[in-house]
Amino acid sequence: MMMRDLIESKLKAAFEPVFLDVVDESYRHNVPAGSESHFKVVLVSDCFTGERFLNRHRMIYGTLADELATKIHALALHTYTLKEWEGLQDTLLTSPACRGAGTLA
Repeated sequence: MMMRDLIESKLKAAFEPVFLDVVDESYRHNVPAGSESHFKVVLVSDCFTGERFLNRHRMIYGTLADELATKIHALALHTYTLKEWEGLQDTLLTSPACRGAGTLA
C-alpha cells in the first residue's frame, strides 16, 4: 500500500472526516526520487470541536505513530472543525518551502 493511501485510511478510520486531503509533497524536498516521506494533510472533523490546534495535532500524531517513527519525515497539518473550514473556503493552504530543495547530489 502506498504511504499516502495508508495515511488516508488511518485518518478516515480515526476521525470520520467531513473533508480529507492527503498530499505527497516529497517531490518538493531534497529526497531521492520516489520517496514518500513528506506529506500535507488537510483534515476537517467534528472530532476537533473544542480541541486546541496542538491537541488536534497530537491526536493525528498518535494515529500515525508507527509511520512517523519509521517512514514519514515531515507532516504539515491543517486541522479544522466544520465551522472553521466553512470560513476558509477561499483561502489557499500551502506548505512552506523546504531549505535545500532540489540540491540532492
